[in-house]
Amino acid sequence: MTGTSVRGIDHIGVTVPDLETATLFLTRAFGAVVRYDTLRRHEGPRGGPDVERRLGVPAGTQQLAVRMLALPGEGPGIELFEFQGPRREPPVLPCDFGWQHVSLYADDLDAAVRDCVAAGATLLAPPQPLPGPEAGERNRFAYLRTPWGSTLELVTYPDPQPWERTTARPRSRPVPLAPPVGPVPTDSPGAWPTDPDRPGPTGAARRAPVPAEPAASWPRDPDRPPGNVS
Repeated sequence: MTGTSVRGIDHIGVTVPDLETATLFLTRAFGAVVRYDTLRRHEGPRGGPDVERRLGVPAGTQQLAVRMLALPGEGPGIELFEFQGPRREPPVLPCDFGWQHVSLYADDLDAAVRDCVAAGATLLAPPQPLPGPEAGERNRFAYLRTPWGSTLELVTYPDPQPWERTTARPRSRPVPLAPPVGPVPTDSPGAWPTDPDRPGPTGAARRAPVPAEPAASWPRDPDRPPGNVS
């Protein structure tokens, strides 16, 4: 027994080319909801030596906007960051060093894949059986790319996994979601976005597909000049 008080993952930070476009993808693909904006666009940009030292980023880097979202259920939050500055590299691939993908559990893997693709993700290969110690008749996974290029895994393992027979600490499967009570609102006035400087999309715009083009071709913030996101 160690003296650590760590209990689990609280949230995952993701840097994106455009905060609103990324928020739209996450709400369409997963039913994510906005918790709060840590930094609204009209409050920024935020930069300087303190920010550079705290985040370990190059001199001249500025935060433009920061937002916390929540996925359905009790999993970790997803914190979105939008920056400007001298260094903006493409997302890492699974072969690169560093935190290289996020895996989300789905009760219905095929439906989750369809939702992600409809929202703008790219499916890298059809869902595959989980291998070796994770195998089971219905245990499968699939890898996708988000519209901004990050690697995303969708996984399901409703059947027992062989490795669980040899450990005192079995895998913790996410608790199934309770069915919604009453109709789910789709165009609630004032619910989108939280940033008062950004006009909310119309109902028709929300239902339109998220662009699947490279991030450099996404719609940009009308308050700033276009620029290369790489």
